[in-house]
Amino acid sequence: MNINRRILLVVDDEPDITLPFSVGLEDNGFVVDAFNDPLLALEAFKERKKSYALALLDIKMPKMNGYELYNEIRKVDDKVKVCFVTAFDIQKEDEEDMKDVAEINEKPVIIRKPISIDELVKRVKTELGDS
Repeated sequence: MNINRRILLVVDDEPDITLPFSVGLEDNGFVVDAFNDPLLALEAFKERKKSYALALLDIKMPKMNGYELYNEIRKVDDKVKVCFVTAFDIQKEDEEDMKDVAEINEKPVIIRKPISIDELVKRVKTELGDS
């Protein structure tokens, strides 16, 4: 794995999630840009364009949910890998959004919170093909 590449965009409205995710992923050689505001994350994504290899997006956030953020990210870079992160069960309203995601991105990857840092790193490496 190339340790110097900008790899991950982490977006979750809870600092209690983004902080340990960032620290744990950085401790494992990843470069992480973490945001608690999806609108700021989108702005950064647009500025950096194709520098992210993977985005971890919380599904339930104020201002813009993870699916909406995913759709906006795809307009900028349709190659970036995306994993959705949630502590909730997928609801009926989520199923429609998941169908839209599946049309674009094979099978959507869902990472359930809580998750250990070791398991998160393993899942990220698997998605990036680094495992």
